[in-house]
Amino acid sequence: MDLQTNIKLDKQPHNQIDYDSKLMLLGSCFSENIGSKFEYHKFQSTVNPFGILFHPIAIENLITRSINEDFYSEEGVVGQKGIYSCFDAHSRLNELSKAQLLESLNEQLSETLNQVKSASHIIITLGTAWVYRHIASDKIVANCHKIPQKQFLKELLSIEDIATSLENIIVLIRSVNTKVNFIFTVSPVRHIKDGFVEN
Repeated sequence: MDLQTNIKLDKQPHNQIDYDSKLMLLGSCFSENIGSKFEYHKFQSTVNPFGILFHPIAIENLITRSINEDFYSEEGVVGQKGIYSCFDAHSRLNELSKAQLLESLNEQLSETLNQVKSASHIIITLGTAWVYRHIASDKIVANCHKIPQKQFLKELLSIEDIATSLENIIVLIRSVNTKVNFIFTVSPVRHIKDGFVEN
């Protein structure tokens, strides 16, 4: 009895990932998981310089700021209970001082630009179409950093919004790296409180 369906895949003649490839993985925790496998097997890879980013607007913002060398200043920093955060980055970049956070953010922006320019493959994994808009700044954030929910509006991106954002990412990256290959994946749904389809 055969309990598996085996599908024979033909090897593609172009754009294969090998040990000469320079990989950049951006997006949800699936990027982190796949990225750790690449790192374990000693591939040249960079994973989520701004931490986990779940939706395309957050990834587009990172790419836009890095390519434009739009470095952060104190206006981009949020302080709460002695910890400093940035709405554009994951909490793993949080610091105990504004100066440390700004240094870390701007260092990661520079590193992102270097990686985007040299990458042979960029793998982008989307995790959700739900986003949070910070009411005071009217800006979609990558991470709310446990700031009270009343300061945010929850929104569902349309298919058109997502497609436009992904197209912007491709155009931006191709403006500094014409030879890059893109691989898009969708993260396995782990958070189902908003529903499988909506997520």
